[in-house]
Amino acid sequence: MNQHVPLRIGHSACPHDCPSTCALDVEIIDGRRIGRVRGAKDNDYTAGVICAKVARYAERIHNPNRLTQPLRRKGEKGSGDWQAVGWEDALDEIAEAFVKAEARLGSETVWPYYYAGTMGLVQRDGINRLRHQKRYSGFYGTICTNMAWTGYIAGAGAIAGSDPREMAKSDCVVLWGTNAVATQVNVMTHAIRARKERGAKIVAIDIYQNETMKQADLALCLKPGTDGALACAVMHVLFRDGFADRAYLARYTDAPEALEAHLASRTPDWAAAITGLSVEEIETFAQLVGTTKRTFFRIGYGFSRQRNGAVAMHAVLSIPAVTGAWQYEGGGAFHSNSGIFHLDKTAIEGLDLVDPAIRQLDQSRTGPILAGDPDALKGGPPVTAMIVQNTNPVSVCPDQTLVKRGFARDDLFVAVHEQIMTDTARMADIVLPATMFLEHDDIYKGGGHQYLLFGGKQVEPPSECRTNHQVIAGLARRLGLEHPAYAMTERELIDQMLVASGWGTLERLEALRWIDCQTPFEEAHFLNGFGHSDGRYHFRVDWTSVDNENYGAVGPHATMPEFPDHWQAIEAADVEHPFRLATSPARSFLNSSFNETPGSVSKEGRPELMIHPEDAAALGFAEGERVVVGNGRGAVTLNLKLFDGLKRGVVISEGLWPNTAFPDGNGINTLTGADPVAPFGGAAVHDTKVWVRRAA
Repeated sequence: MNQHVPLRIGHSACPHDCPSTCALDVEIIDGRRIGRVRGAKDNDYTAGVICAKVARYAERIHNPNRLTQPLRRKGEKGSGDWQAVGWEDALDEIAEAFVKAEARLGSETVWPYYYAGTMGLVQRDGINRLRHQKRYSGFYGTICTNMAWTGYIAGAGAIAGSDPREMAKSDCVVLWGTNAVATQVNVMTHAIRARKERGAKIVAIDIYQNETMKQADLALCLKPGTDGALACAVMHVLFRDGFADRAYLARYTDAPEALEAHLASRTPDWAAAITGLSVEEIETFAQLVGTTKRTFFRIGYGFSRQRNGAVAMHAVLSIPAVTGAWQYEGGGAFHSNSGIFHLDKTAIEGLDLVDPAIRQLDQSRTGPILAGDPDALKGGPPVTAMIVQNTNPVSVCPDQTLVKRGFARDDLFVAVHEQIMTDTARMADIVLPATMFLEHDDIYKGGGHQYLLFGGKQVEPPSECRTNHQVIAGLARRLGLEHPAYAMTERELIDQMLVASGWGTLERLEALRWIDCQTPFEEAHFLNGFGHSDGRYHFRVDWTSVDNENYGAVGPHATMPEFPDHWQAIEAADVEHPFRLATSPARSFLNSSFNETPGSVSKEGRPELMIHPEDAAALGFAEGERVVVGNGRGAVTLNLKLFDGLKRGVVISEGLWPNTAFPDGNGINTLTGADPVAPFGGAAVHDTKVWVRRAA
């Protein structure tokens, strides 16, 4: 006879992916373990649908390889030789290392290092309070959004757009540079609803025939780094064939006549030669957009991760300004709603303690920074002490040869607060066990939707795992710091932020489960004016004026085009490096998260390099053959996968596998560049020239 196992449904939010941040219903078994995770049906953006990897989260949170006690390195860095140590001793050692480093080289030698392994505002961002108060080096987080947001702000003047739920009311949904089936499954929910209920067309634009492209009515497979050329040719046709809304342009944009004159030479024939698309494909897409007023551009991040990414984003965003699609429900564009939440994070981040004179170090240049590059260090001292939370730089950062060399330095002290033994944790001096999202309280905002969501603690963490907030507060005490936030619980910090931001109390949020922060239609569609001081959409851009972070222009910004264009700043293929490499997301991983869970690993199989069969034949390669792909930054060994769903001269490696998954221990970011990307930095991880050779 089966015994009854007590089960309840807990409510939370996915902490892993800012575009989705799905509302979740979680089975809690016997108060101690989780079962199935489902999307909340009552949330009209999540709409009951989540990705498979989060649905099987039980295998991640209950992974037998979870870190459960603090560890101190015994052997050489990276040796895996550890001894257990108590929490108090571990925090004492970290604080002592920070004090010694500061005494020797000044406060900026310490670099608190974090990113978006959790999107929770308390557990992710609380580290900034410590670094502001101690005047440690700032963390300029550029690896994900920098080029995309810069390009979007250049045009619209704000990070906001049409309500993403309006995709379901569109007559044409354009998914540009996002493999939504793999990375934003809710986008497909609303796009497919529009197709079923309205007969809407779905257009997908990407660099290979991924799962989203397979579901599209029109799939445009172009060469990496050429999206700006396609956008310009589309706008050329819109002006040429009378589809430009001249009344809208006159009222809402800055320089439509100059744009039209600029685009006169950006013909479909011109773009076809650059993109690898046919003239017919470009004309067909332009005609569809021009004749369909309710066209919704859902613009992703993928194509912006090129050295010309900011320019490409601005060019793509300019299309609905030419058609006037912003005027219609189900029309316009959307990239992120990150600008609508107006959250006062003063207490969480210690914003009352900011010293603007302290340097900001660019996350995307972690390798050069740790290798002592004076420009990357902004003229300051070397980094000799770090604490790392919520990220795995020894896997995800570009130019891994430099990154690894930096983390291996004997004069660099590193503490890593982590859930499993990642590539970065293996290089640490002290490793601290961290909680997962169902084991602590936090609050989340959806970049891809409009909801604030509370994720409350549902189960106890294993053994000695502690929250990020507890670790930062513990270090602060040892460093002699005082601030009200260190003594507050996570719930108290959330409540304080909500009240200060005008969103009510935590009690209210818990009762509602989520708060809809969507702005009114006129504001979301910029019908009251765009975010620039003149209220107009900007076709003409002074790129150095878009710097919201006050970081300063970097890279070849002086040569950036004034109007939407194809900017030939990419790392172009050459005789020695005849292929262009993109490191696209895997469906079962999320960056370096989930690449340790058995279900995800079994679905992805092994690291592979996709190559066109004709390119493979020209090189004499066969399916499954082990090859080496490389450039001046290094070389990576992996297996070949023949795939005709991409252009010749393009190769793709899906997913961020652990370095240990590769025969030579070199992950795919060994090949990507850490050079400064114009205008304000970022990681051009899909913009890499390589050669491909047979493995010895």
